[in-house]
Amino acid sequence: MALDAETRDQLIDTVRRFVTERLRPLEAKVSEDDAIPADVIEEMKELGLFGLSIPTEYGGLGLDMEEEVLVCIELGRTSPAFRSSFGTNVGIGSQGLVMFGTPEQKAKYLPGVASGEIVTSFALTEPEAGSDSANVQTRAVRDGDHYVLNGTKRYITNANRADLFTVMARTDPSKPGGGGVSAFLVERNLPGLSVGKPEKKMGQQGAHICDVMFDNVRVPAENRLGGEGEGFKVAMQVLDRGRLHISGICVGVAERLIADCVAYASERKQFGQALAQFQLVQGMIADSKTEALAARALTLESARKRDAGQNVTMEAAASKYFASEMVGRVADRAVQIFGGAGYIAEYGIERFYRDVRIFRIYEGTSQIQQVIISRETLKRGG
Repeated sequence: MALDAETRDQLIDTVRRFVTERLRPLEAKVSEDDAIPADVIEEMKELGLFGLSIPTEYGGLGLDMEEEVLVCIELGRTSPAFRSSFGTNVGIGSQGLVMFGTPEQKAKYLPGVASGEIVTSFALTEPEAGSDSANVQTRAVRDGDHYVLNGTKRYITNANRADLFTVMARTDPSKPGGGGVSAFLVERNLPGLSVGKPEKKMGQQGAHICDVMFDNVRVPAENRLGGEGEGFKVAMQVLDRGRLHISGICVGVAERLIADCVAYASERKQFGQALAQFQLVQGMIADSKTEALAARALTLESARKRDAGQNVTMEAAASKYFASEMVGRVADRAVQIFGGAGYIAEYGIERFYRDVRIFRIYEGTSQIQQVIISRETLKRGG
């Protein structure tokens, strides 16, 4: 259920002030330490950020898609690592449970997810199943009232902090592709489940990804999410929402970078005048602003369609494709406008340049989005 306008505006204003006053001053420290301070995590919990998309009956804020995107735009105005700390609880780590969970599963887990007491993670990617997400090799074999899981998941966000994993595993090896894949809610403390050390990454220091290994992990059959063989459907519907979430973050980061470029170009002088007076610099600012406005409009329109109950598989893919490519171009122009200052760490522009690169990869690469967009367009007849 959508918030009333006044409540929505208050929430957005609160998040904006939290980003400006609390998070932005910590950006360099988080990057250097590769960690978000524990007290900041607690403040995020108190603000309800871990439960943005969790229904109110389970203690969340119950935002619809448009409201979530608007909040994401505000969260995008600081280092993406902050958002990543609770992003799996809001998106891919919880939405399978929200959409497909039984009443018992929801009652058991969602209140803890909403409060941040339970950190969730989404385990789909494998060494041989990245863009080819239907090629899941992790096995789940029925054994009485349990399934026994064996396999390895790779690049799993928040795995080192997660208490609950949504795991895609193959239950029917005779069915190729996604038809033989099922989804499971797997608790961190089950014997045989282990998590590797965080990977060293190009950007987004403070947000961690790890391998997750399953060695004869016995998962109660009651923890299967949806029907047997429905795992790929669960994953794809979760990713539709996740792609709109990421699109909102991309828009926010772009708007932050544009504001930084305008401030710097207005103050920095060359040849006796501010950089902002040079038409070639103005052209870069104009291109960035136009693309950011287009991404915002596309993402919000797609979110409203989803809230209206429409199938937005194509629109979500188009939003994520355009917004993630857009923010990469904006970040590149920002480095150019800042010049040498954009290449050194002091101004933070080079950090954002590295941070935004992953947006074109996770939640489905740009090339996968192109495949989805073309497939859905052909299916719809134009």
